[in-house]
Amino acid sequence: MHPQSGSVHLAGCVWARACFIGRVSFAGEYLDEVQRVAAQLDAEAIERVADALAQVRARGGRLFILGVGGSAANASHAVNDFRKLCGFECYAPTDNVSELTARANDDGWASIFVEWLKGSRLNAKDGLLVFSVGGGNLEKNVSPNLVAALEWARQVGATIVGVVGRDGGYTAQAADACVIVPTVHPDRVTPHTEAFQAVVWHLLVSHPKLKVHRTKWESTP
Repeated sequence: MHPQSGSVHLAGCVWARACFIGRVSFAGEYLDEVQRVAAQLDAEAIERVADALAQVRARGGRLFILGVGGSAANASHAVNDFRKLCGFECYAPTDNVSELTARANDDGWASIFVEWLKGSRLNAKDGLLVFSVGGGNLEKNVSPNLVAALEWARQVGATIVGVVGRDGGYTAQAADACVIVPTVHPDRVTPHTEAFQAVVWHLLVSHPKLKVHRTKWESTP
């Protein structure tokens, strides 16, 4: 038996036993949700994102990663991985706190990403990767900064990809390829979406279509 298969079988047995004796812990419930999210992820959608990003790099385009809140922290981490492991010229606007706060203070929250992208001369060779729980929705005033950035990216012809939750919002509508993290519990949409943003981008930077450099611990005897 494959070791991973044995682990899955063992986890299933532990979960079944816990249910049987009526003592399912919160940790057990949460980890069961994680398994369900992973099982429901659209692998083909992830492959389409990988293909789109590979095309951006092949034509010499840059990659800009957008996110707000926890997704901003994910964006910063992902920039490192795409630069170091995949050889992208890659940036996240939220890494420049001075410019971000100046634009929010002087021009408004909705402008922070689109004006940054304009200043960076976003063009048709480039790619935009969005990490978001809701994906942006102008009608509900949810992440209008993402919506403005996506509209500009479409206008200039940049490639758009995303890893988002819920129904994907405007990101899913605008994207050339988009991964939607399934909702398995309505009270835990945010933690699961932000956690699986990390799962998906780590998958991408490990993908043979994108990865060009080995990670340290896999290359150290």
